[in-house]
Amino acid sequence: MLTQKERSMPTIQAQAITLKAKLYRGFADPSRLSILEALRAGPLTVSALVEKTGLSRTNVSNHLRCLSDCDLVLSEAQGRYTLYQLSHPKIAALLTLTEEILRDIARGVYECANYTEERPQVAEKGTGCEECNP
Repeated sequence: MLTQKERSMPTIQAQAITLKAKLYRGFADPSRLSILEALRAGPLTVSALVEKTGLSRTNVSNHLRCLSDCDLVLSEAQGRYTLYQLSHPKIAALLTLTEEILRDIARGVYECANYTEERPQVAEKGTGCEECNP
């Protein structure tokens, strides 16, 4: 007979997988990923992120809100400006590891027909991130 702990393990494992999938949704959008990549170099303002990513100011601001809601990015007011930075050094390490993995398997990922580059919409202002919090 299974103990309560043994019966709850599949649920705990399923919750862990769901949480991991939710984290990866934060990285899945090309705009959010370009912001995270830009922040690897250190804290930046919205204007600097617009310049580095080529995204519109509105797009950057919306995605920063999403990334902030999901605790992937931190913000700190500095006078008239707000500086944004990665919330944890392991986020930069994960991006580096991703590059290393892609060096080995990029062709397969490029040719993969299972994942498309659909662009999910960003949540309306003030509603949180629907992409990260469905």
